[in-house]
Amino acid sequence: FEPGKVFSSIDQFGRYAYDKQPEILAWNLAQLATSLLPLIDADQNKAIEAAQEAVHGYADLVQTEWAAVFRAKIGLTTQDDGDTALISDLLTRMAREGADFTNTFRALAGEAARDQFRDPAAFDAWAVTWRARLAQEDAEADALPPLAERLNAVNPAIIPRNHRIEQMIAAAEQGDDALFHRLTSALADPFAEPDDDADLRRPPTVDERVRATFCGT
Repeated sequence: FEPGKVFSSIDQFGRYAYDKQPEILAWNLAQLATSLLPLIDADQNKAIEAAQEAVHGYADLVQTEWAAVFRAKIGLTTQDDGDTALISDLLTRMAREGADFTNTFRALAGEAARDQFRDPAAFDAWAVTWRARLAQEDAEADALPPLAERLNAVNPAIIPRNHRIEQMIAAAEQGDDALFHRLTSALADPFAEPDDDADLRRPPTVDERVRATFCGT
């Protein structure tokens, strides 16, 4: 997990980086609003005021939805004032300790999440607070589904990793479409626990990393 990861090689300054998505989306919305001003109100000042109000409200919407998505990803179904800090702490530790994003969240349903961290103690320290929060929720909520079931319903086991797609394309160009069919079969049910697709879950080795990706990829 790299918060500042850039997914288009032409984005030299990280304007569209993973952790800049809220800001760039707000900018995009502002440009859209500008183009729609004549349709919002015949009075330009009123149109600008309405557009600004809508765009300025976007940040709160993003934060609310972000918290809801990540709250579910760590198995929570209720809100607490400390949840954002708990989630942010996990992401910070993942970035610092080289933890794979998809595999870490998936592994929360079992006992192997700590193995994703270069220093497993970094996860262990976070998990103390996480388990206390889960215990609080279990005490307050009625008839929750089992934790593993909640986690596996929102955290995929399989994703289309760039290096596997690159390998698939290279093989297809040579007339071998076996990897294409294998990937599409696995990705048809990404939340299921794979029987023989463990290698598809593996992050790329240094030699397998795809160094150049583009918006149209």
